[in-house]
Amino acid sequence: MDRIRIIIADDHQLFRNGLKILLNAFPEFEVTGEASNGEEFLRILRNFPADVGLMDINMPEMDGIEATRKALRVCPSINIIALSMYGEEEYYYKMVDAGAKGFLVKDSDISEVREAITTVNKGGSYFSQELLYHVIQKIKHRESESKSANLSKREKEILFKICEGLSNQEIAEALFISKRTVDKHRANLLGKTNSKNTASLILFAIRNKLIEV
Repeated sequence: MDRIRIIIADDHQLFRNGLKILLNAFPEFEVTGEASNGEEFLRILRNFPADVGLMDINMPEMDGIEATRKALRVCPSINIIALSMYGEEEYYYKMVDAGAKGFLVKDSDISEVREAITTVNKGGSYFSQELLYHVIQKIKHRESESKSANLSKREKEILFKICEGLSNQEIAEALFISKRTVDKHRANLLGKTNSKNTASLILFAIRNKLIEV
């Protein structure tokens, strides 16, 4: 089995070292590089393409937002997971726009980190439940920005299933419709909500109070 190649970007060396030791203990993972800022991350990525990047949001010289955007130009197949501290919720939308596929709290249990890496490497998105809770706490008293974007009842059903982490095939089976129909509805959802990917859709649903966690 090919191991999932990972680059860790964080400006705290002790954190990087500890995370590297924990990840390398799993036979399916291989940490191929460490960076203290976005510039270093990009230099490593150019020489050693990776499958997953664990990206701190706040770093010197180049932050995680810009590094994520540039990393996807260098290596379009890389999946970026943002490493966040509480209080950084204002950066989440920027990270999603930059192309991040997942979000983890820095003090997450290693089992959750493992799940997040595996999920995004398979093409999915991953959000720490703790982070989702804090995002909702931040926005629950705000006015909905665009209401429900005129979503149909079926589109809302599919959006709920997406937020539950179901694949298109699983959604099709749950709603007794074809996968092709789900594919079409997902494409319509992306267009109506002006979302780039599944992570954007989930944040849209939270922002517009369509889901609770």
